[in-house]
Amino acid sequence: MGTPDIAVKSLEELNKNQDFEVLAVVTQPDRPKGRGNKLTPPPVKICAIDNNIQCFQTERISKDIELIEKLKALKPDFIVTFAFGQILSQEVIDIAKFATVNLHASLLPEYRGANPIQRCIYNGDCKTGITTMLTVLELDAGDICETKEINIPENMTNIELKNQISELSPSLLNSTLKGLYNKTLIPKKQGSEGITIAKKFIKQDGLIDWNNSAVNIHNQVRSMVDFPTAYTHINGKLLKIIETRLTKTESNTLAGEILSVKKEGIEINTGNGVLLITKVKPESKGIMNAFDFANGLRLKQGMKLGE
Repeated sequence: MGTPDIAVKSLEELNKNQDFEVLAVVTQPDRPKGRGNKLTPPPVKICAIDNNIQCFQTERISKDIELIEKLKALKPDFIVTFAFGQILSQEVIDIAKFATVNLHASLLPEYRGANPIQRCIYNGDCKTGITTMLTVLELDAGDICETKEINIPENMTNIELKNQISELSPSLLNSTLKGLYNKTLIPKKQGSEGITIAKKFIKQDGLIDWNNSAVNIHNQVRSMVDFPTAYTHINGKLLKIIETRLTKTESNTLAGEILSVKKEGIEINTGNGVLLITKVKPESKGIMNAFDFANGLRLKQGMKLGE
Protein backbone atom coordinates (compact mmCIF):
# COMPACT_ATOMS: atom_id res chain seq x y z
CA MET A 1 0.00 0.00 0.00
CA GLY A 2 1.61 3.22 -1.19
CA THR A 3 1.00 6.27 -3.33
CA PRO A 4 3.86 8.67 -4.28
CA ASP A 5 7.13 8.07 -6.10
CA ILE A 6 9.14 7.51 -2.90
CA ALA A 7 7.40 4.10 -2.56
CA VAL A 8 7.98 2.94 -6.13
CA LYS A 9 11.50 1.56 -5.67
CA SER A 10 10.41 -0.63 -2.76
CA LEU A 11 7.53 -2.06 -4.79
CA GLU A 12 9.81 -2.72 -7.76
CA GLU A 13 12.42 -4.51 -5.66
CA LEU A 14 9.84 -6.64 -3.84
CA ASN A 15 8.36 -7.65 -7.16
CA LYS A 16 11.77 -8.58 -8.61
CA ASN A 17 12.84 -10.62 -5.59
CA GLN A 18 12.03 -14.31 -6.03
CA ASP A 19 11.61 -14.69 -2.27
CA PHE A 20 8.41 -12.62 -2.44
CA GLU A 21 5.19 -12.62 -4.41
CA VAL A 22 3.36 -9.31 -4.58
CA LEU A 23 -0.32 -10.24 -4.66
CA ALA A 24 -1.75 -6.75 -5.06
CA VAL A 25 -1.18 -3.03 -4.75
CA VAL A 26 -3.52 -0.62 -2.99
CA THR A 27 -3.19 3.08 -3.69
CA GLN A 28 -5.04 6.40 -3.72
CA PRO A 29 -7.43 7.37 -6.54
CA ASP A 30 -6.23 9.29 -9.59
CA ARG A 31 -6.05 13.02 -8.87
CA PRO A 32 -6.13 16.21 -10.99
CA LYS A 33 -2.60 17.49 -11.58
CA GLY A 34 -0.80 20.27 -13.42
CA ARG A 35 -2.09 23.42 -15.04
CA GLY A 36 -4.74 21.52 -16.99
CA ASN A 37 -5.91 19.58 -13.92
CA LYS A 38 -5.56 16.39 -15.93
CA LEU A 39 -6.57 13.28 -14.01
CA THR A 40 -3.26 11.57 -13.19
CA PRO A 41 -2.63 8.13 -11.66
CA PRO A 42 -0.32 7.93 -8.63
CA PRO A 43 3.24 6.67 -9.31
CA VAL A 44 2.62 3.43 -7.40
CA LYS A 45 -0.34 2.62 -9.65
CA ILE A 46 1.77 3.21 -12.76
CA CYS A 47 4.43 0.87 -11.36
CA ALA A 48 1.83 -1.80 -10.61
CA ILE A 49 0.40 -1.63 -14.13
CA ASP A 50 3.87 -1.75 -15.69
CA ASN A 51 4.63 -4.90 -13.68
CA ASN A 52 1.24 -6.59 -14.27
CA ILE A 53 0.28 -6.44 -10.58
CA GLN A 54 -3.41 -6.11 -9.80
CA CYS A 55 -4.08 -2.66 -8.39
CA PHE A 56 -6.92 -1.40 -6.20
CA GLN A 57 -7.69 2.27 -5.60
CA THR A 58 -9.73 3.60 -2.71
CA GLU A 59 -10.65 6.93 -1.13
CA ARG A 60 -10.79 5.44 2.35
CA ILE A 61 -9.70 1.87 2.88
CA SER A 62 -11.01 1.65 6.45
CA LYS A 63 -14.57 2.10 5.13
CA ASP A 64 -14.18 0.20 1.84
CA ILE A 65 -15.96 -3.06 2.74
CA GLU A 66 -15.73 -4.51 -0.78
CA LEU A 67 -11.96 -3.96 -0.97
CA ILE A 68 -11.40 -5.31 2.53
CA GLU A 69 -13.12 -8.54 1.54
CA LYS A 70 -10.98 -8.81 -1.59
CA LEU A 71 -7.81 -8.37 0.49
CA LYS A 72 -8.95 -11.01 2.97
CA ALA A 73 -9.47 -13.43 0.08
CA LEU A 74 -5.83 -12.95 -0.97
CA LYS A 75 -4.65 -14.25 2.44
CA PRO A 76 -1.39 -12.26 2.43
CA ASP A 77 1.46 -13.09 4.78
CA PHE A 78 2.29 -9.39 5.06
CA ILE A 79 0.82 -6.01 4.27
CA VAL A 80 3.42 -3.31 3.63
CA THR A 81 2.60 0.39 3.79
CA PHE A 82 4.90 3.17 2.62
CA ALA A 83 3.58 6.73 2.20
CA PHE A 84 0.09 5.35 1.56
CA GLY A 85 -1.62 8.45 2.91
CA GLN A 86 -4.52 6.74 4.64
CA ILE A 87 -5.09 5.41 8.17
CA LEU A 88 -5.76 1.68 8.41
CA SER A 89 -8.48 0.19 10.58
CA GLN A 90 -7.74 -2.69 12.92
CA GLU A 91 -9.70 -4.94 10.56
CA VAL A 92 -7.29 -4.11 7.72
CA ILE A 93 -4.20 -4.41 9.94
CA ASP A 94 -5.31 -7.89 11.03
CA ILE A 95 -5.65 -9.22 7.45
CA ALA A 96 -1.93 -10.03 7.28
CA LYS A 97 -0.98 -13.46 8.64
CA PHE A 98 2.37 -12.35 10.08
CA ALA A 99 2.26 -8.54 10.32
CA THR A 100 1.35 -5.26 8.72
CA VAL A 101 4.64 -3.41 8.37
CA ASN A 102 5.10 0.32 7.79
CA LEU A 103 8.16 2.02 6.35
CA HIS A 104 8.57 5.47 7.92
CA ALA A 105 11.07 8.11 6.84
CA SER A 106 12.54 9.02 10.23
CA LEU A 107 14.24 7.50 13.25
CA LEU A 108 11.17 6.95 15.38
CA PRO A 109 9.90 8.17 17.77
CA GLU A 110 11.21 11.40 16.21
CA TYR A 111 9.05 12.94 13.49
CA ARG A 112 5.96 10.82 13.63
CA GLY A 113 3.39 11.97 11.12
CA ALA A 114 3.07 13.08 7.52
CA ASN A 115 6.14 15.25 6.92
CA PRO A 116 9.31 13.77 8.46
CA ILE A 117 11.64 14.40 5.51
CA GLN A 118 11.05 18.14 5.24
CA ARG A 119 10.82 18.77 8.98
CA CYS A 120 14.20 17.28 9.89
CA ILE A 121 15.93 19.51 7.30
CA TYR A 122 13.90 22.55 8.37
CA ASN A 123 15.07 21.97 11.95
CA GLY A 124 18.71 21.68 10.85
CA ASP A 125 19.21 18.05 11.91
CA CYS A 126 22.48 16.40 10.92
CA LYS A 127 21.00 12.94 10.62
CA THR A 128 17.72 11.13 10.08
CA GLY A 129 16.87 7.66 8.85
CA ILE A 130 14.31 5.02 7.96
CA THR A 131 12.34 2.85 10.35
CA THR A 132 10.34 -0.30 9.73
CA MET A 133 7.69 -0.88 12.37
CA LEU A 134 4.60 -2.90 13.14
CA THR A 135 1.47 -0.95 12.27
CA VAL A 136 -0.91 -0.09 15.11
CA LEU A 137 -3.90 2.26 15.33
CA GLU A 138 -1.91 5.04 17.02
CA LEU A 139 0.04 7.22 14.57
CA ASP A 140 3.52 5.75 13.89
CA ALA A 141 3.63 4.30 17.40
CA GLY A 142 4.13 0.60 16.63
CA ASP A 143 7.04 -1.57 17.75
CA ILE A 144 10.25 -0.86 15.85
CA CYS A 145 11.64 -3.62 13.67
CA GLU A 146 14.78 -2.12 12.12
CA THR A 147 16.32 1.28 11.47
CA LYS A 148 18.92 2.77 9.14
CA GLU A 149 20.61 6.11 9.80
CA ILE A 150 21.17 8.70 7.05
CA ASN A 151 23.49 11.70 7.34
CA ILE A 152 22.16 15.09 6.23
CA PRO A 153 24.90 17.30 4.71
CA GLU A 154 24.67 21.09 5.06
CA ASN A 155 23.23 21.66 1.59
CA MET A 156 21.05 18.56 1.14
CA THR A 157 17.52 19.38 -0.02
CA ASN A 158 14.28 17.61 0.84
CA ILE A 159 14.17 16.20 -2.71
CA GLU A 160 17.68 14.74 -2.41
CA LEU A 161 16.87 13.22 0.99
CA LYS A 162 13.63 11.77 -0.35
CA ASN A 163 15.50 10.15 -3.24
CA GLN A 164 18.09 8.66 -0.88
CA ILE A 165 15.39 7.24 1.38
CA SER A 166 13.67 5.77 -1.67
CA GLU A 167 16.91 4.03 -2.71
CA LEU A 168 17.73 2.68 0.77
CA SER A 169 14.25 1.51 1.77
CA PRO A 170 14.02 -1.74 -0.28
CA SER A 171 16.94 -3.45 1.50
CA LEU A 172 15.59 -2.53 4.94
CA LEU A 173 12.14 -3.79 3.99
CA ASN A 174 13.62 -7.02 2.63
CA SER A 175 15.53 -7.62 5.86
CA THR A 176 12.53 -6.82 8.05
CA LEU A 177 10.07 -9.09 6.24
CA LYS A 178 12.47 -12.03 6.22
CA GLY A 179 13.35 -11.48 9.88
CA LEU A 180 9.71 -11.42 10.93
CA TYR A 181 8.89 -14.43 8.74
CA ASN A 182 11.80 -16.48 10.11
CA LYS A 183 11.26 -15.22 13.68
CA THR A 184 14.87 -14.00 13.86
CA LEU A 185 13.76 -10.40 14.37
CA ILE A 186 12.07 -9.31 17.59
CA PRO A 187 10.45 -5.85 17.35
CA LYS A 188 11.11 -3.43 20.24
CA LYS A 189 8.67 -0.98 21.78
CA GLN A 190 9.23 2.69 21.07
CA GLY A 191 10.43 4.82 23.94
CA SER A 192 8.13 7.45 25.39
CA GLU A 193 10.83 10.13 25.30
CA GLY A 194 11.80 12.14 22.24
CA ILE A 195 8.43 11.90 20.51
CA THR A 196 7.92 14.67 17.95
CA ILE A 197 5.21 15.20 15.33
CA ALA A 198 6.07 16.24 11.77
CA LYS A 199 3.20 18.38 10.55
CA LYS A 200 2.71 19.19 6.89
CA PHE A 201 3.83 22.59 5.64
CA ILE A 202 1.30 25.10 4.41
CA LYS A 203 1.98 27.78 1.80
CA GLN A 204 2.50 30.49 4.42
CA ASP A 205 5.41 28.52 5.92
CA GLY A 206 7.45 29.45 2.86
CA LEU A 207 7.51 33.21 3.61
CA ILE A 208 11.06 34.21 4.55
CA ASP A 209 11.63 36.46 7.55
CA TRP A 210 15.01 38.06 6.87
CA ASN A 211 15.37 38.82 10.59
CA ASN A 212 15.94 35.10 11.12
CA SER A 213 19.50 33.78 11.02
CA ALA A 214 21.21 32.82 7.77
CA VAL A 215 21.34 29.20 9.00
CA ASN A 216 17.61 29.05 9.71
CA ILE A 217 16.70 30.62 6.37
CA HIS A 218 19.06 28.27 4.54
CA ASN A 219 17.37 25.30 6.25
CA GLN A 220 13.95 26.71 5.37
CA VAL A 221 14.89 27.04 1.69
CA ARG A 222 16.37 23.56 1.29
CA SER A 223 13.56 21.86 3.24
CA MET A 224 10.82 23.02 0.88
CA VAL A 225 12.28 23.07 -2.62
CA ASP A 226 9.19 21.50 -4.21
CA PHE A 227 6.46 22.63 -1.78
CA PRO A 228 5.62 25.15 -0.52
CA THR A 229 8.95 26.70 -1.71
CA ALA A 230 10.53 29.52 0.30
CA TYR A 231 9.64 32.95 -1.02
CA THR A 232 10.14 36.67 -0.53
CA HIS A 233 9.16 39.81 -2.42
CA ILE A 234 11.11 42.27 -4.55
CA ASN A 235 9.54 45.47 -5.84
CA GLY A 236 6.16 44.13 -4.77
CA LYS A 237 6.48 40.91 -6.78
CA LEU A 238 6.80 37.39 -5.43
CA LEU A 239 10.21 35.75 -5.76
CA LYS A 240 10.72 32.07 -4.93
CA ILE A 241 14.11 31.19 -3.47
CA ILE A 242 15.21 27.78 -4.77
CA GLU A 243 18.81 27.45 -3.58
CA THR A 244 21.05 29.20 -1.06
CA ARG A 245 24.50 28.78 0.47
CA LEU A 246 25.93 29.85 3.81
CA THR A 247 28.86 32.29 3.70
CA LYS A 248 31.53 33.61 6.05
CA THR A 249 30.83 37.19 5.04
CA GLU A 250 30.00 39.61 7.87
CA SER A 251 27.85 42.74 7.70
CA ASN A 252 26.19 45.33 9.91
CA THR A 253 23.54 46.36 7.39
CA LEU A 254 19.79 45.84 7.73
CA ALA A 255 18.25 42.36 7.47
CA GLY A 256 17.11 41.68 3.91
CA GLU A 257 19.52 44.20 2.40
CA ILE A 258 21.58 43.24 -0.65
CA LEU A 259 25.30 43.37 0.10
CA SER A 260 26.55 42.42 -3.33
CA VAL A 261 25.63 40.91 -6.68
CA LYS A 262 28.30 38.61 -8.09
CA LYS A 263 28.63 35.65 -10.38
CA GLU A 264 27.99 33.20 -7.53
CA GLY A 265 24.70 34.90 -6.65
CA ILE A 266 23.14 37.59 -4.47
CA GLU A 267 24.53 38.16 -0.97
CA ILE A 268 21.82 39.11 1.53
CA ASN A 269 22.21 40.19 5.12
CA THR A 270 20.01 38.43 7.68
CA GLY A 271 19.32 38.83 11.37
CA ASN A 272 22.48 36.83 12.00
CA GLY A 273 24.94 36.19 9.19
CA VAL A 274 25.01 36.62 5.43
CA LEU A 275 23.25 34.29 2.99
CA LEU A 276 24.11 33.72 -0.67
CA ILE A 277 21.09 33.21 -2.94
CA THR A 278 22.16 31.11 -5.93
CA LYS A 279 18.90 30.10 -7.68
CA VAL A 280 15.51 31.79 -7.86
CA LYS A 281 12.16 31.50 -9.62
CA PRO A 282 10.53 34.82 -10.46
CA GLU A 283 6.78 35.19 -11.04
CA SER A 284 5.63 33.44 -14.25
CA LYS A 285 9.17 32.31 -15.09
CA GLY A 286 11.32 29.22 -14.73
CA ILE A 287 14.18 28.59 -12.32
CA MET A 288 17.24 30.71 -13.08
CA ASN A 289 20.61 31.69 -11.65
CA ALA A 290 20.29 34.48 -9.10
CA PHE A 291 23.07 36.43 -10.83
CA ASP A 292 21.16 36.49 -14.12
CA PHE A 293 17.97 37.49 -12.32
CA ALA A 294 19.75 40.32 -10.49
CA ASN A 295 21.28 41.65 -13.70
CA GLY A 296 17.94 41.58 -15.48
CA LEU A 297 16.29 43.53 -12.68
CA ARG A 298 19.38 45.71 -12.12
CA LEU A 299 19.57 44.86 -8.44
CA LYS A 300 22.27 46.72 -6.56
CA GLN A 301 23.91 46.94 -3.17
CA GLY A 302 21.62 48.55 -0.61
CA MET A 303 18.34 47.40 -2.15
CA LYS A 304 16.08 45.28 0.09
CA LEU A 305 14.21 42.01 -0.31
CA GLY A 306 10.93 41.41 1.43
CA GLU A 307 9.25 44.59 0.21
